Amino acid sequence: MSKTDGKLIANNKKAYHDYFILETYETGIVLHGTEVKSLRMGKCSIKEAFIRIEDGEMYLYGMHISPYEKGNIFNKDPLRVRKLLLHRKEIDKIFGKMKEKGMTVVPLKVYFKQSLVKIEIGLAKGKKLYDKRDDIAKKDQRREAEREFKVKNF
Repeated sequence: MSKTDGKLIANNKKAYHDYFILETYETGIVLHGTEVKSLRMGKCSIKEAFIRIEDGEMYLYGMHISPYEKGNIFNKDPLRVRKLLLHRKEIDKIFGKMKEKGMTVVPLKVYFKQSLVKIEIGLAKGKKLYDKRDDIAKKDQRREAEREFKVKNF
């Protein structure tokens, strides 16, 4: 989150486990008032979320924003489809790359940038099972090396 200067709301660790992230983009999102208040309280999940391009527009499906407790009639459906805000050229570029075999777009992070809610999306290629095993093995090796280094420096 180097380019952000705000508060992280939600992170999609599952996406990094299941996909190779090739490129990332920062997008805006269309929200209603009570949804923003709920996000300020950190009530958001993007674990099951995915992105589709329809009629030249990008939409985010499956992002869960819990209803705001004090919102009563103004609350929206927690799982409603939300439009992402990108320039036409960026959408066309992403759509062209999505046509390649095995490419998809996944949401990675939801955060505040100043007072605006932003979503970091990533152009991703699916990992095979052996790739996931390799990543787990490398993570274990790194953890062991850090543990040994910590013990030696005491």
